Amino acid sequence: MNDFIKKMTMKAKENPQRIAFPEATNVDILRTAEQVVSTGIGFPVLLGKKETIEAIAEENQVNTSGFEYYDYSIEETRKQLAKNYIKKYDDFSEKAVLRKSKDPVRCAMYLLKLEFVDCVAAGKEYSTGDVIYETMSIVGLQEGVESVSSLGLADVPGFEGSEGTMFGIADCAINAQPDAKDLAGIAIASAETVKTLLGWEPRVAMLAFSTCGSAEHESIDIIREAIEIVHKTRPDIKIDGEFQLDSALIPSVAAKKVPRESAVAGKANILIFPNLHAGNIGVKLIQIFGHANAYGPVLQGFAQPVCDFSRSAPVEEMLGNVAMLVIRAASGKGGK
Repeated sequence: MNDFIKKMTMKAKENPQRIAFPEATNVDILRTAEQVVSTGIGFPVLLGKKETIEAIAEENQVNTSGFEYYDYSIEETRKQLAKNYIKKYDDFSEKAVLRKSKDPVRCAMYLLKLEFVDCVAAGKEYSTGDVIYETMSIVGLQEGVESVSSLGLADVPGFEGSEGTMFGIADCAINAQPDAKDLAGIAIASAETVKTLLGWEPRVAMLAFSTCGSAEHESIDIIREAIEIVHKTRPDIKIDGEFQLDSALIPSVAAKKVPRESAVAGKANILIFPNLHAGNIGVKLIQIFGHANAYGPVLQGFAQPVCDFSRSAPVEEMLGNVAMLVIRAASGKGGK
């Protein structure tokens, strides 16, 4: 286990949470759930038939002690779920909940919204698009955020930034061409995610090919509008731009290029890319040429915490994602 995942698991262990695993017949999911129990970071709730899940676990030498089961295949169980749901919410009918909860991911989202579980970990078999769609349609977005986004945490050997070798990057996985409201939401959600996970005071740089008006283009206007939205809606967040990458990260460059006082220039710890082209290229550049470790991506912007595994992710990486998920779930309930 590398140092970052160790740090996340130690922090998650301080306030363990109930985690729904809807893809409970996947062996890597079972191994991750086993690690969740052994590290003490949470309480796995496996969706499906206990007998089926335990048979797969036994065949693959997975210890299931500490697992809880929620069998969505039993109609009476789903009927009770539907009754409980319509007592609190009116966005779905009882009949719709009964029907939709036949799908384990949808069922997990209903359990999350009802606070039967604290968070949901999925995506090993379901696509990212499926996980996002089901979360959006049932759980919804947090207040002030226009769209779901992703945040990665980059650890670049030899980089000397305001937080050592690490910084946050967003959005590198979801929003192809965000408008000003989307960018503002990405910035707000990223600031909250980084503060929750790492305890940093967020300093958010909005990246562009221009620094403080050194170039003009309609795409830069979108970035400037996003900054104004954040200033108005979340004046507590330190955000500035538009900045070129070097102006955001290097104090000596910021001193030359930024003609005003800035709490962010030269010492940013969160970088917001203007679109998915830049984000995807950027994260791969730092991985290939900077030999960076990139953790995540963390899905953010939902009203309640959900994580999406890469289908090729090894169990250690999945455990790190779950640890970050647990920390965010605890924070949302006032956990420290």
